[in-house]
Amino acid sequence: MSEIRNLEPKAVWEIFQQLCDIPRPSKKEQKAVEFAKKFGEDLGLETIVDEIQNVIIKKPATPGMEDRKTVVLQGHLDMVPQKNSNIDHDFEKDPIQAYVDGEWVTAKDTTLGADNGIGVAASLAVLKATDIVHGPLEVLLTIDEETGMTGAENLKAGFLNADILINTDSEDEGELYIGCAGGIDTNAKFYYRAEEAPVDSAAFRIDVKGLKGGHSGLDIPLGRGNSNKLLNRILYTINKSLDIRLADIQSGSLRNAIPREGFVIVTVPKAQVGEFKTFIDELVLQIKSELSVTEPGLEITYTETDMPAKVIDEKTQNNLIKAIYGIPNGVIRMSDAMEGLIETSTNLAIVKKEDGFIELASLQRSSVESAKEDLANMIRCVLELAGAEVVHEGDYPGWKPNINSPILKTMQDVYNNKWGKVPEIKGIHAGLECGIIMKNYPKLDAISFGPTIRYPHSPDEKVNIKTVGLFYEFLVETLKNIPKK
Repeated sequence: MSEIRNLEPKAVWEIFQQLCDIPRPSKKEQKAVEFAKKFGEDLGLETIVDEIQNVIIKKPATPGMEDRKTVVLQGHLDMVPQKNSNIDHDFEKDPIQAYVDGEWVTAKDTTLGADNGIGVAASLAVLKATDIVHGPLEVLLTIDEETGMTGAENLKAGFLNADILINTDSEDEGELYIGCAGGIDTNAKFYYRAEEAPVDSAAFRIDVKGLKGGHSGLDIPLGRGNSNKLLNRILYTINKSLDIRLADIQSGSLRNAIPREGFVIVTVPKAQVGEFKTFIDELVLQIKSELSVTEPGLEITYTETDMPAKVIDEKTQNNLIKAIYGIPNGVIRMSDAMEGLIETSTNLAIVKKEDGFIELASLQRSSVESAKEDLANMIRCVLELAGAEVVHEGDYPGWKPNINSPILKTMQDVYNNKWGKVPEIKGIHAGLECGIIMKNYPKLDAISFGPTIRYPHSPDEKVNIKTVGLFYEFLVETLKNIPKK
């Protein structure tokens, strides 16, 4: 038996362990859909799986609470599949190895899936409980939140009867979120011509490893290293002075994660190998010094490797390197409306050579729609000037804060009465599904909250055990205090 099953509240941790045992990476979460469907049906509750594979489970009010507003508890079934390079883990087949580490639950060298598995587990625990007082209740579990908000985007009007939406996908206990950023992907392809590798040359592989990575929205203000930017900085510097040719580049793997590791393979004239090594050694010292506090585990290495048969044509190589250098990355602007909130940011997530083209993927986020569009267009222009083919994809709206929200007032009062303090009101620089769902359900009064989760979207992801109990207790107390219709 897994040790996390013994944690309190057992009802939540038992279900979370079941979710850890079910492979559920984004776009491959069918087994989780089947689990949730069976969960609702086994309880004898009305259970619907819509066309896109979202799961909706409805539970009648407990006696005496029939006149309360209907609440929908909402979370997403998928998880981000990230692992350390030193382990062999198939996210489509293997369970997550969750374990207790002091005050936290984490996973062995992979993402944990507490984002949003804990919220899902709490919602299902409420459905299963026979001792919780609540009004009419619905649970909405969406698919593919992490790679495109597909479930929320395709949720049709008419499935939900709720007046209040409580999203369980926030990551700081004691905080209530009433707004979030929208996002858009700016993706590009550089088509190249494969040429014979130059003669009288040596080939080297340059690796960047040991970066922390993390959520490209929540962790973007932490100034963490970006493997795409670091590798390209090295390429740019040596390309100015040496006759290098780029043969391969593979860096980053997920559109919504800060890239943690990657590599390039370059050829260097044998006569310039000494200079090449000197340049790299000096750059490594500079970069590691700059990131010594933020990225103490950073490793940049170079090793001689087999000569490739082909390299990328020189024009495309130069355009690619200059474009990646010119693309902005990180926090672009802080919010004027809410102190401490990031308004606009961008993350260059993936640079990957394929057969005939190099793919770039980036994600722009903003709580201001016009600023999001402006930043995406800025990046598009840089890439198009360099000769790339560019598309915008996956555009989703933000969620405009409503400081006069009735559910906000209810939850503030509940928290204050329970713990003697008022929770913080915040916006989040990440994509929550609230704004998307409210497109088809505009009368919903929405809020988001959750336990404390650190380093989501990375193998360092962990959830604080104590805050899971506080989160669940807060949820239960809130349901008791939902106002009448």
